[in-house]
Amino acid sequence: MAIRIIRTPITRSELAEIASEEFGDVVKVVVDVRQGIMAVGGELHADEEVLLTEEAGSVREDTWGINLYPQQEEDWVEFDSMINLKPSLGNRSRGVENAEIRGKILAVIERLILS
Repeated sequence: MAIRIIRTPITRSELAEIASEEFGDVVKVVVDVRQGIMAVGGELHADEEVLLTEEAGSVREDTWGINLYPQQEEDWVEFDSMINLKPSLGNRSRGVENAEIRGKILAVIERLILS
């Protein structure tokens, strides 16, 4: 499946369909917290990050990798990606250590993914 840049809301059903085409129950997503957009459907977070950089003008400082489990009601957002390793920004793990950034990511998800 081709990577899509999401600027307008999609449904969880659409997300579940994307998941079934790649990994079954999970969708890799990269969120640009400054622009409030995200890329979905890639095999690697890094590929989605590159697409956002090349086609949407995103910068690395604003892009964060997550995994979404659209079939789950609880704990459906997982903050885990190699692209999140950003020591110069104080993020020294695959997670997103800064609570403010996690909040921005969740706000983008809430706006762009409809139940």
